[in-house]
Amino acid sequence: MTTFSAGAPGSLVLDAEALYRELLRGVRSLRSPETRLAGIASGGAWLAERLQKDLGLDGAAGVLSSAMHRDDFAQRGLAASAQTQLPFDVNGADVLVLDDVLYTGRTLRAVLNELYDYGRPARVRLAVLVDRGGRELPVQADFAAARVALPASQSLALARTDSGNFHFQVKEV
Repeated sequence: MTTFSAGAPGSLVLDAEALYRELLRGVRSLRSPETRLAGIASGGAWLAERLQKDLGLDGAAGVLSSAMHRDDFAQRGLAASAQTQLPFDVNGADVLVLDDVLYTGRTLRAVLNELYDYGRPARVRLAVLVDRGGRELPVQADFAAARVALPASQSLALARTDSGNFHFQVKEV
């Protein structure tokens, strides 16, 4: 895992494709033949979709939406993000949740609530492309390709080109 820190807005340079290759390596070491992939909409879902293909797994990866369980639902309302789609039985499953950036842990809390609406998995683990610290809940990733220190005034999100290549966007919030 690599650790980075950012200075001025836009000065952080992260190679998302190189971090994806590191995530692929980490997911290979975490998964068993019974593991099911589920990505958090949208960046995590993109990662899960590509990992499913690159790992040669049959079927589609799951998509988890945090929209219905967010603690800021009253302010945000329903986002235009994808709806939850789980093409596997959650009961007794070994689920590996994927996300692009782990920050406060609030999205993950909402996604876990959503996942349990579909059943009771045997195990749930988390793999992320980037852990940026700043946790507000006791949550940690089982695998993070990189750790990045960013000021609270900046957000980091995975973006994808039309050809499917990943890159990051750093924005002032």
